[in-house]
Amino acid sequence: MTAAPTTPPSGTPLPDRPRERFTQRAVRAASGLLVLGLAGGALAGAAQLGSADARAATVDEVEVAPAPVTLQCPGPVLLPQRAERGDAAFDPSPVAPVVTVDAVTAAGAGAGALSVQPLGGTPTAQDVTAGGGSVHRDGVEGPLVVRAEPGDVAPVAAATGVSVVTDGDARGLAAASCRAPAGDDWFVGGSTSVGATSTLVLTNPGLTAAQVELELYGPNGRVVPTTTQYAVAPGATQSVDLGGAAAEQAALVVHVTVTGGLVAAHVQDTVVRGFTPAGTDLVVPGAAPATRQVVTGVVAPASQVGSPDAPVLRLLAPGDAATTAQVTLLGADGPVELPGAQQVPLEAGEVTEVPLGGLPAGPYTVVVDADVPVVAGAVTSRTGLPGDLDDEPRVDRAWSPAAARDTHGTVALPRGSGARVVVGAVGEDAVGRGEGTATLRVLGADGQVLSQHTVRVDAGTTGAWDVADLAPDAAAVELEPTGGATLVWAVALTLPQADGDLVAVLDPVPVTGARSAVEVREDARPARR
Repeated sequence: MTAAPTTPPSGTPLPDRPRERFTQRAVRAASGLLVLGLAGGALAGAAQLGSADARAATVDEVEVAPAPVTLQCPGPVLLPQRAERGDAAFDPSPVAPVVTVDAVTAAGAGAGALSVQPLGGTPTAQDVTAGGGSVHRDGVEGPLVVRAEPGDVAPVAAATGVSVVTDGDARGLAAASCRAPAGDDWFVGGSTSVGATSTLVLTNPGLTAAQVELELYGPNGRVVPTTTQYAVAPGATQSVDLGGAAAEQAALVVHVTVTGGLVAAHVQDTVVRGFTPAGTDLVVPGAAPATRQVVTGVVAPASQVGSPDAPVLRLLAPGDAATTAQVTLLGADGPVELPGAQQVPLEAGEVTEVPLGGLPAGPYTVVVDADVPVVAGAVTSRTGLPGDLDDEPRVDRAWSPAAARDTHGTVALPRGSGARVVVGAVGEDAVGRGEGTATLRVLGADGQVLSQHTVRVDAGTTGAWDVADLAPDAAAVELEPTGGATLVWAVALTLPQADGDLVAVLDPVPVTGARSAVEVREDARPARR
């Protein structure tokens, strides 16, 4: 497959006796000579001995048992309350979300049992015994934990949580790959302006309480809320209305740091225009601040310059220095020039949005280079038709985070959605020469490989393949970079509806690798007694 696509005692004085005084003086003099002699000997010894030669610490490898893969899946989307609309006759949530979780573990030496259970619940029987396979759960009522036990090596596993709302304010396809909890995350996405609601959802799957601290950034710089710390009990989920912490922010970036434990988090972003739904999606963590960020999975429909539904790139330099970001758009046939988007001034701590209207339809990878660390994310929209009570077309939106590069990972595919693998190849100077290569495997419901393909993408381009064209009844895709130009990838989802397609983007769950030994070094420091 080819595409050009880190803490003398006081008392009575002794009588004055001359003989004793003489004796004491003699003793003191002898003691002084002795001290001088010892010091001189020490110096002479040091001169003779010199300094010890450096000795390399020995490194041994110790075999360890492979660890299971544990992933936290999001629960149902949060629906708006009727009282918030000020019209008791109007129901902003006429339909309940359809919530599902799909999990898969690949068959082979790393395939142990696979289980899916409620957050904080007692362990249940395994859904899939050793050997690989997939699990589909309908009617999910809260966050779930997916656990894939290892076999001879670490398992290859992934899971995806999906909420589909087909009508009302929260209309949209809100999907995210289930992920391991973390202690430091950046979320580039969301808004608290008129018509927009952003909610940070914190889930603690651990056994100890987690203390969460937030840093919020908007277009005018860092927002200082009245309360920045939240405690999340073990086995619990807590929601934070970002509109209360950072009101009237047209563009948000959220930095979450955790002490005392780890959490899995996402931002639910919902927008309405009057009474017309304009999309609901889950903003997931992206790459930490760096001087290069790459965002892929940006599948753009044709748009006009200035269109409110055109793709948008969101950037932030969270440090104390301003910079100018160089933005490169990689399309199927190579770099695409977009006037006004190549050089973007960034003030320190201020969120900046770059409209990408005017792009030809197709898949894109966005490369952002700067002299100081930045974070990035992008959103694309899909316009449909007006509903019965709408005065303009309905819209759904999909957020793409900045991606880790050269990730060997897996994405579980939700049932009923169309899936497209999007791969961008990035050279040293964003465009570069040569090509990036990878092995793409399509897994079935039993965890077996249905088909395997060699992917080649020319540096400076973005390739895309519909999974349905690679193998029928696919349950997951696994992509393993094998060399050449740096690769970044994601899976773009489409769910057709009569009033317009619903869209989302899934990032890959990293494969932990098959290494079963760790390096152990001798501590060169002397032992304390």
